[in-house]
Amino acid sequence: MTIDRQSFPALDTSKAHPARVYDWLLGGKDNYPVDEAVGEKLPPEARDAARQNREFMHRASAWLAEQGIDQFLDIGTGIPTKPNLHQIVQNITPTAKVVYTDNDPIVLRHAEALLVSRPEGVTDYIQADVRRPEEIVQHARHILDFTRPIALSLIALMHFIPDEQDAHDIVRNLIATLPSGSYLVLSHASSDLFPELSAQVTAEYAKGGIQLGFRTRAGVQSFFDGLELVEPGLVTATEWFKSARRPKPEDSGIYAGVARVL
Repeated sequence: MTIDRQSFPALDTSKAHPARVYDWLLGGKDNYPVDEAVGEKLPPEARDAARQNREFMHRASAWLAEQGIDQFLDIGTGIPTKPNLHQIVQNITPTAKVVYTDNDPIVLRHAEALLVSRPEGVTDYIQADVRRPEEIVQHARHILDFTRPIALSLIALMHFIPDEQDAHDIVRNLIATLPSGSYLVLSHASSDLFPELSAQVTAEYAKGGIQLGFRTRAGVQSFFDGLELVEPGLVTATEWFKSARRPKPEDSGIYAGVARVL
């Protein structure tokens, strides 16, 4: 595995970071008191949402690998929690290639130890920000073949990019680099399924210095414009599954979908 060590700010433990708050919600230990302080003020449903996101990623990645997709670009990786995406897909296709991206320096520190490929495959990591998609694609081209289908994974990421930061354009620009037969895998917190909870979560993150841009179903649907949603379409995270084993029914404030690039 190679690491692209670009010049990024040193680890800042004085401010909460989404990846570390998410780690705390998942029960991880790679976070700091400032992240825990945000997490503890969130409603219990936030922990459920983090777990549901993770489980959706597992199901969607496994299904794509079963369809023959062997290249994955995962942006907003977060702090590795086993099983991670490469472990899911390489268990099905050992030669699969996975490029991870995150903008938190702590993820870099874990990447060499925890994002290790099977010998037959490849994993790579770049520290970069989704708001600079051209940097991500430029690096990913060294590992992934952009003439063949690629799965672009944006799990619980774009709700950290508000509309004024051109979230939809960012996704469109990333998709424009992908060949036909590629896929977009996206999950996103809703503002309309449980409005009061969404408002509470948004307010607590804001107190920790993290701006959120939760969206309605129509707003999330727009990320898939021009793509072909695969069944069951855009649903909640717990409703998305392709195998005979259906996830346990439970409420979810997370929209999720997988769509094919035409």
